[in-house]
Amino acid sequence: MTDQRPGQADRLDPTGGLGQAGRSVNGERFVLDPATADLHGDNDRLRRAGPLVPVTAEGVPAWAATQYATLLTVLTHPDLSRELHHWTTRHAMPPGTAIDRIVTDTSLLNAEGERHRRLRMPLTTAFSQRRLNGLRPRIEELTGRLIDRLAEMPPDEPVDLRLEFAYPLPREVISELIGIPPGHQDELHRLTDAVAQVGGLEDSPGLRKELRELLDQIIEERHDTPGEDLISDLFALHEKDGGRLSEDELFATIELLFIAGHVTTVNLITNAIGALLTERGQLDLLRSGQCPYSAAVEETLRWDSPIAYFPMRYATRDIEIDGVHLRGGEPVLACFASAGRDPHQYGDDAHVFDVTRPQFTHLAFGHGPHFCLGAPLARLEGEIAIKALFEAFPGMALARPVDELPPLDTLLGNSTRTMPVLLGPRAR
Repeated sequence: MTDQRPGQADRLDPTGGLGQAGRSVNGERFVLDPATADLHGDNDRLRRAGPLVPVTAEGVPAWAATQYATLLTVLTHPDLSRELHHWTTRHAMPPGTAIDRIVTDTSLLNAEGERHRRLRMPLTTAFSQRRLNGLRPRIEELTGRLIDRLAEMPPDEPVDLRLEFAYPLPREVISELIGIPPGHQDELHRLTDAVAQVGGLEDSPGLRKELRELLDQIIEERHDTPGEDLISDLFALHEKDGGRLSEDELFATIELLFIAGHVTTVNLITNAIGALLTERGQLDLLRSGQCPYSAAVEETLRWDSPIAYFPMRYATRDIEIDGVHLRGGEPVLACFASAGRDPHQYGDDAHVFDVTRPQFTHLAFGHGPHFCLGAPLARLEGEIAIKALFEAFPGMALARPVDELPPLDTLLGNSTRTMPVLLGPRAR
């Protein structure tokens, strides 16, 4: 993020030439840079600028909720909605951007009220504690298989743990949970490699279209070959309840769950590995049993949220939040990574990774009616993955410092494109 364009601040014309949203103070605004190499430094500057800050994100003017308390208010405010029709300047949004993909999603992601409850309710059993308990042995098995594969690699040559470990585990879990047939998995994985930003394929609107078409094909096929999986459960509910979920809604829901159900967990596991290999004293606390590995998962979620910024909520009428006046129709961007390091919430050491920190709540999974359905699964995968990895390779070390690794180059995700390590010998 910069608060300047090559030499001068981005300015609005007197009529709000970039739209009403993000009306600036003294005509200046922050421009969020998806390719920033210093996301947390950018967020420090945003928080200092205020609780709601005018920004430009992928060409879209908006308000950014930068501080924990303000973000909590935004996530729960009755006069802020995720329904796109409330956005008065939505037609000026550049097409094909990450923001465009998110705000035009037709699943429960952007539903409110009764429609949101109707779309969300069928999914609660898929992520119930009973189902998660049943998944644990399978997650442990998949993790063990990945570690066996890592152990076959040269111990003194760099291995990219984002590509070889953090990505395949949640991808395999969500594929099984949803019910992706084996015959489609190779092509689906090729496309989702780009979404998770691993390998050489670049994410693009065209690739997203391919992915959507393939998922649509898989869903159609599973309608004729049901099994014990989420696609089959949703089709059964669709038919039993006489279309309480329309087919369009059903398809959009499954597509959302497949993509959202693993990409952010890739970031969580990657970020946890980087944090623990950088802060070796924190890793020692886990290995000694003084702190559980679950504490490392929660601290990673707070300290290095898998999501940087998430669009959008729209004011349904003129409102005031923390002394800032929002006009009806203006969009607000949720700054999750910024809120996680807010000194007002976490103290002067908010920037420090500390697994002994009292378990204050964080907002990495959202809050309120739109709280992430997959949060328990992500936590379970993260805990199993990092515990098994660090127990298997006690001498593991970073091949490059984390702050020298390339960022994801996306407004939404917060992680690095790679996580190269030297594994060292496997524990006996």
